[in-house]
This record gives sequence, C-alpha cells and structure tokens, in this order.
Amino acid sequence: MKPLCAAIVFGLSAVGGAVHAATPATAAAARTPFQIRCEDSIAKTVSVLSAKQNGYTINNQLPYRALTAKSGNMDNRMVTLGLTVTKGQYSVDLGGPVLQDTASGYECIAPRVDVKLTYSPVLIYVGNEFAPGTCGYNAILEHEQRHLQAYMENLARVEKVVREALNKRFEAKPLYAPSGTAMSALEHEINGTWFPFIRDEFEKGRPKQTEIDTPEEYARMGKVCDGEIAAILLRRHKNN
Repeated sequence: MKPLCAAIVFGLSAVGGAVHAATPATAAAARTPFQIRCEDSIAKTVSVLSAKQNGYTINNQLPYRALTAKSGNMDNRMVTLGLTVTKGQYSVDLGGPVLQDTASGYECIAPRVDVKLTYSPVLIYVGNEFAPGTCGYNAILEHEQRHLQAYMENLARVEKVVREALNKRFEAKPLYAPSGTAMSALEHEINGTWFPFIRDEFEKGRPKQTEIDTPEEYARMGKVCDGEIAAILLRRHKNN
C-alpha cells in the first residue's frame, strides 16, 4: 500500500531565443567617449528578485481511487490517500534606459531585470473516505503538509541561488549591442539562459519530495490511529 504522494507540475513564462550582449567594436583598453558616457551617466543596472508564497487549500471531495489516478499509481497496485499539487512559476519584467552612439552604430542599456518566483497556490487533497477531524484525516493531512513545507523551503533556496547568479551576471554595468538590438538581446538571454536555469533550480526540489514518501513512512501510516486507515481501505475495497 502506498498511502501518500506529492505531485508537481511546471509552468513557464517565456520570451524569445538566446544571445550574449556585445561590446562596441571600437572598445579598447582605454574607454571610448561612448563607454565613458554609458558607464558614468546612464543609470546603474538593477536586478530585482522577489519570491512569494501563495498559501494552500484543502480538497476533501475526491475518493482515494481518483487521487490514485491523479498521481499515476494505477498500474502498480498502490493507492494514494493524499496528494499535494502545485506549479513552480517564474516571470521576468525587463526595462532600462538606452543610449545610442551613431559613430559606432552601438547602443548601451542599463537593464532592470525584475524576476518573480513563486509556487502557485498549493492544493492538498485528502481522500473523502477520511472525514475532517478524524485521526486518519489528520494523519494524512500532516503528511501532506510536510510536502508543502518542502516546497516552501525549496522556494527559499531557489531565490537565494538565482539572486546570487543575477548579481554576478549583471554587476551594475551597462550592456552593449548593435543599435536597436539591446532589448531583444536581453530578452533572448532571459529566455535561452535564465528561464532554463530557474526551471532546473526548481526541479532540484524533487528529491526532497521523494524523501518524504519512504517505505518506512508508508508502513507507519498503515499503523497509525490504531489501524484506522488500513481498516477503512479494506472496508471500501470489499464494498467495490
């Protein structure tokens, strides 16, 4: 018997391809007048990152068979009594002032990169065989809230990693590109480099979810509440 499991589905916001910001062709060891104008007068690059927890709701309307189907356990004779579902979500707003240099055909931008990370509101399912307030219901809910806590801890970790990477990448310096291409170059970099990076960081939270659903935990859940959970399952099985 597999009493509990967690599920995660991924969401993605995106803007087009991948690119590296360029520097003016005239750049040399000494700064050009254009570089001086960009670096000394344009606003500094700013990267802003925020993470938000959206709370959770509990659904006690579906039977364990429906939850088992949702979790994909129908083929291995396991049953799912509780399920925690959410989406890792991320988006980026881009902006910033641009200066043009007609002599070189380049422009510089001091980008403002505003990254938002979150999990969508968490939905915790508890099988409707277990009435709210009963020992079995509370035991299943407590297990699922451990999955919820693991998601929130992963969100804090992702925020720290992404913040450090953004700060290292942009370093409060302007970026250079051929005139008319700086913003699209930045958008390509976000889509081609940063979104996959953030997605992969969210994915690193999966092992923590798996560690909660151990054989030892399944065995414990079969014995809690003086065997209430196992007895209810056996009764439902005989009636179907």
